[in-house]
Parts: sequence; C-alpha cells; structure tokens
Amino acid sequence: MEPEGGRRVNHDPQSATGVRDQRIEQLIERLPWRFRSPIRWLRQPSSLWIRLPAGVLLICGGLLGFLPVLGFWMLLLGLVLLAEDARPLKSAGAWILDWIERRYPNWLVAAPASPSRSDLRKDSR
Repeated sequence: MEPEGGRRVNHDPQSATGVRDQRIEQLIERLPWRFRSPIRWLRQPSSLWIRLPAGVLLICGGLLGFLPVLGFWMLLLGLVLLAEDARPLKSAGAWILDWIERRYPNWLVAAPASPSRSDLRKDSR
C-alpha cells in the first residue's frame, strides 16, 4: 500500500474486493428493509442468470430515460448489476464507490439501526 492523495491505496486484488464488498454492504444497509434481501440475493454468484438479463434490461430502460416512467437511474443500476461479473465494469464501480466516499462520506458510515420487519409487526399489534 502506498499513500496517494492523502489516502491509502491497496493494490492487492483480494483485499480490494473485500473493501468493495464492505462498501457495497454499507450502502445496502442504508436501503429500506424491503430492498435489502433482494439486492443481497442478486449479488450472490448463484443469481448470475437473473442478474445478467436484469442488468441488460435496466440499461435498455435507462437509455430511454427521457420517457416519463423510465429514468436514467435504471442505466446506473444496470451497470452496477453487470459490474458483479464484468471486469471492466468492476473498475468503473470502484471509481463510483470512491466518488461516493469522497462526495457523501456519511453514506458509507454504519447506518443507524432501523427497525426490522419483526419489530414493525410487534408495533402494529
């Protein structure tokens, strides 16, 4: 590891993958509880055959982002899904995570404890 621009850069692919996964997990933890489980499921290696078509469809929908229902967010989400399997997109994903860390550092801090689904059921009784 060597300092670069005031931060430490790790050139070891194994630990770089671990850091990337940790940052993605921190972002997932900030999502509403309904979305956490499906996103984690899509990121599993066994979900490859769902992740690839979903990523391609989201990118196609994102290209039509000027239409009212579709949006450019679909393009980014499709690229994130495909980045799990495509090496060139992984480097772009790492760049995006670095940008998020610089621009919105509070997004990668441990999320405040949110109520779980079972806690919500108990409160509604």
